[in-house]
Amino acid sequence: MDFNALVAAMSAETYQNLVECVATKRWADGTVMSDAQHAHSMQLVMAYQAKVLRSDEPFTVGADGQMVVKSKSEMKKQFAGAAAPAPATMDAIARFSHDDL
Repeated sequence: MDFNALVAAMSAETYQNLVECVATKRWADGTVMSDAQHAHSMQLVMAYQAKVLRSDEPFTVGADGQMVVKSKSEMKKQFAGAAAPAPATMDAIARFSHDDL
């Protein structure tokens, strides 16, 4: 089976399990992964994110195989659009006076 077919055939559950294994560097049964297993599993996770999930989150792999890295201003715009509109005078999450603390 070729690599792209393997990625396309992977289920979401398998992907989640593989993410956990890569993060802990252990298989689900607790066996430690070899360096080669870890590297190959990480490649599978990154390929799944790029080809199937097509995430545009910062610091992921895009569908073209390149890292998606967003600038601070791009992330601010993204989160400002997702949040509820706030009054123009409020740039902080919360404000406290000296006596409140």
